[in-house]
Amino acid sequence: MSAPNEPEITPQVVADHGLTAGEYERIQELLGRAPNFTELGIFSVMWSEHCSYKSSRPHLKTLPIEGPRVIEGPGENAGVVDIGDGLAAVFKIESHNHPSFVEPHQGAATGVGGIMRDVFTMGARPIALLNSLRFGEPADARTRFLLNGVVEGIASYGNCTGVPTVGGEVYFDPCYNGNILVNAFCLGLVKTDKVFRARAGGVGNAVIYVGSKTGRDGIHGASLLASAEFDERTEEKRPTVQVGDPFTEKLLIEACLELMKKDWVIGVQDMGAAGLTSSSFEMAGREGTGIEMDLSKVPLRETGMTPYEILLSESQERMLFVVEKGHEEDAIEIFRKWDLDAAFIGHVTASPSVRILFEGREVVNLPVLPVVDGCLGLERPARRPVWLDHVKELDLAAVDEPAQGGAALKALLGSLNIASREWVYEQYDHMVRLNTLIMPGSDAAVLRVPDTNKALAIAVDCNSRYCQLDPYLGAQIAVSECARNIACSGGEPIGLTNCLNFGNPERPEIMWQFEQAVRGIGDACRFFDIPVVSGNVSLYNETKGEAIFPTPTVALVGLLEDRDWQTSQWFKNSGDEIGLLGETFPELGGSEYLSVLHKETRGSPPALDLNREKRLQALVRELIHGRHILSAHDCSEGGLAVALAESCISHPETPLGAEIGLFSPLRKDALLFGESQSRVVISYPREARDTIAARAGERKTPFTPLGSVGGEALAIAVNGEEYIREDVRTLNDLWRGSLGDYVRQTS
Repeated sequence: MSAPNEPEITPQVVADHGLTAGEYERIQELLGRAPNFTELGIFSVMWSEHCSYKSSRPHLKTLPIEGPRVIEGPGENAGVVDIGDGLAAVFKIESHNHPSFVEPHQGAATGVGGIMRDVFTMGARPIALLNSLRFGEPADARTRFLLNGVVEGIASYGNCTGVPTVGGEVYFDPCYNGNILVNAFCLGLVKTDKVFRARAGGVGNAVIYVGSKTGRDGIHGASLLASAEFDERTEEKRPTVQVGDPFTEKLLIEACLELMKKDWVIGVQDMGAAGLTSSSFEMAGREGTGIEMDLSKVPLRETGMTPYEILLSESQERMLFVVEKGHEEDAIEIFRKWDLDAAFIGHVTASPSVRILFEGREVVNLPVLPVVDGCLGLERPARRPVWLDHVKELDLAAVDEPAQGGAALKALLGSLNIASREWVYEQYDHMVRLNTLIMPGSDAAVLRVPDTNKALAIAVDCNSRYCQLDPYLGAQIAVSECARNIACSGGEPIGLTNCLNFGNPERPEIMWQFEQAVRGIGDACRFFDIPVVSGNVSLYNETKGEAIFPTPTVALVGLLEDRDWQTSQWFKNSGDEIGLLGETFPELGGSEYLSVLHKETRGSPPALDLNREKRLQALVRELIHGRHILSAHDCSEGGLAVALAESCISHPETPLGAEIGLFSPLRKDALLFGESQSRVVISYPREARDTIAARAGERKTPFTPLGSVGGEALAIAVNGEEYIREDVRTLNDLWRGSLGDYVRQTS
């Protein structure tokens, strides 16, 4: 039972497949025999870190996944949350880190394609994309090359498929020099009674292949590229990067959504990581059935492909459907109408095994459960890094305070971690389908829900510098800030998805970071009553033993019952008053100010009081829904001064100045550039001040009037003395132009 001319399985062949000697021994015990070469390849991809979650599984089980709105939680292709009116939001975020470092354009493009398939596999039409990107030291010439390639890949794929990219984040840090991060998020809408699952149900039902032809691209992408750290041979992994075709993806979206209107469609799954192998085994595993397939019927674009290559290929734009017996030709006819390759390649069986034929020979016969669930969950050792005892020390008295704040403010606004992302998002089509109400550039994007008066707010967030200094607190801040961004848009968070990016889990210090971050996300989500409905884990993000900062990226979806509640971050009118909700503390640890002005990543991240945060978010929503405030902007990187400046200059038409007066015993740099949590800058009509003060008092949230909108400068006085006065057009040009100027550099 093997394909002709298969290599002999030796200890070196096992190791080359990313399996340990112990894992190979377990495979033999589970099967009662040795696997053939093709079967070894199947176990290699299905037991890889990327597919099996063997290191992370015990910790992920601690996350809160249930709630009154949850229709489908983790375990399916994407999470599904009820938004009322018979509709549901479908969403997920996922990584394509290693492929994007090896080949940035195709790696990023296929990451976008894959996450869209995860969403429309559930029966939902994709309506929006976000991305979270991390690059290395800007001075490194390769950083510019990677940034250009990734943005081009995201833009080309999203734009061609007609799904708007409406926001995201971009950060730079030397820790990503050898391993960038490309995390892609997709949101879709579906009727609650039309949600599809990835299940192979009904003995005798047909298994249908649809999409692009299968080639040799992406073989072992999940096991040998995504589940291993980089080394000197990284460039040799370029052939394992998939190649995408967004035009085929667009046809696939329309064809699949048309087919899903039929009541004889049983289940569907994207052929993503591990390709035809994962889709067939996982669909059977969820239903307790089996599948028999004939690989000779699979559409191929290359000659001489072996069963091993066909099963492990990660060629893009491919789906596996199960339809009721007798409707094979009906399904294939729909796909042919959309000019897609489609073939009836097998059927569902009662025996819980996958039997695969090729050219009349049986080449694979494996029980399903050992493949999909036989890999032992690992209880990897975890140990707090000793170096944390030293980097967390920060003596504020030893930090020089600028005599005047204007230069510091301009340095921060020009920092690539704070500067406007216009250069990125101006390459994205963020208005296609005409659902975008608040476009890129505010705290959260807001999209209308067609045929209702509702809207959805979406945001993505993570400060990896905080997570490096304290992964538990940093992860809690990521959840809190993302929820705060949703609140500032007028929305109520209803579901979270995460993409957990970490280094090598075989190192106890990395495993400790992971354990702490998951605990932080879980505790914050439980406190805010936000269910985690989907996600992804990306480990081995390191090169030659140098790991990235822990980066537990979170994306939130929020619901606005009335889309007229939509609120953006920029000041609206001269004469409006400006206020601060929340309290500022003497904190500079882990701040962008400390990094940019003092070249240090030290100290404890800002403290977080979840009770204070919850009260603040409820207050912001209450004020927005009551039409008492006109703008709301979260204070995050760069602190209060940057939040005020961004509120002045992020207006899409013309910057507005502001006159601000602060009275505080704090150091001026901590007051203006510290990143204390649970703060929001608001603007409002003068007549709303007393109402805001009263509501803030009821919510036990400090409210401080700061000044007013108007003039041509951002002027900030501290304790009666002017500390900052900068022309807003100068600030605007600096903030909007810095990233584009960086990309256009030739040296």
